[in-house]
Amino acid sequence: MSKQHERRPDDAKHEAMWRIYMTTGKLPDDVDNRWHAPLLRPLIRRLPTEPRCLVCYYPFEGLGGQLASRLLGIKRSRLNPNLCNACEMLAEAYQGGAEIEMSMLFADVRGSTAMAEKMSPTDFSRLIDRFYKAATRQIFAANGMVEKIIGDEVTGFFVPGFAGDDHPLVAVETARAILKATGHRAVSGPWAPVGIGVHTGLAFVGAVSTENGAADITILGDAVNTAARLASLAQAGEVIASDEAIRAAGLSTAGMEARRLQLRGRSEPVDAWALR
Repeated sequence: MSKQHERRPDDAKHEAMWRIYMTTGKLPDDVDNRWHAPLLRPLIRRLPTEPRCLVCYYPFEGLGGQLASRLLGIKRSRLNPNLCNACEMLAEAYQGGAEIEMSMLFADVRGSTAMAEKMSPTDFSRLIDRFYKAATRQIFAANGMVEKIIGDEVTGFFVPGFAGDDHPLVAVETARAILKATGHRAVSGPWAPVGIGVHTGLAFVGAVSTENGAADITILGDAVNTAARLASLAQAGEVIASDEAIRAAGLSTAGMEARRLQLRGRSEPVDAWALR
C-alpha cells in the first residue's frame, strides 16, 4: 500500500461516523460534537422559531436562528436547506468517508450549447438559474442532497439516513417531479429540455480535502459514474433509470422501455429502463 493511500489511525472511526450518520441520520455516541450534544436538545427545541433542521432541530430564523448562528455557527446546509450545516462542519474534523448504498440522480439540460448560441448570455444564465432552482427544489423536498451544481447539470443523492430506506423510489419519483417542474407535461412544451439519469448502488460519501485542509462533501465511485452516463444518454423529457434502481424501488416496468446500453468507459452493457 502506498504512503498516499495508507490508512491513518483515525480512519476507522471516521468511516464509522460517516456510515452511521448517512444510514441513520444520527451520530455515533462516541463522536464528540458540540452541535449534536444530547444535553442541548431540550434547550434547542425551546428556541424559537420554525423552520428548523429536520435532524437536530436548530431553528434557522427568528431569535433562535440568530442565537444558533452567532454562538455555534449554525445555518442552513449547502447540501439541503432543510438541514443545518453541522455535517459540513463535521467534514473538517472527520475527513474521510464510507461506502454505502445510495441512489444518485443527474439532471441535464439537453442541447444547452445550441440554446446558448441562440440566446444572449444574460438570458441563458437566467434560464439555467431557473433550472437550478426547479431541480434543487424537488431534490430538497424529497430530503435528498445536492452534491454539485455545475454548467447545465444538477447532481443529487439520496441516502437512507435522510431520504429513508425507500431512497431508490424517492430518487425515481424526484426525477419525474423535476420533469414536471420544467414543463414536460405542459401542452406548450418544456421551458427547459431536461434528461435525467438515476442509479442505485454502492458509492463513497464523505469529505475530500484540498492541500490547505478545506473539506467538501462529495460522492464518488463507479455507481456515481454510471448515473452520470445514464443521464448523458437521456433525451429531453426522459428518465433513464438503471435496472438496479427500478428493482430496488419495487416499480413495475409496465409502460417503460427496456434499454441495454453501452456506457462510455464500461466494458459490459448496462440494463436500464426509460420513463417518459
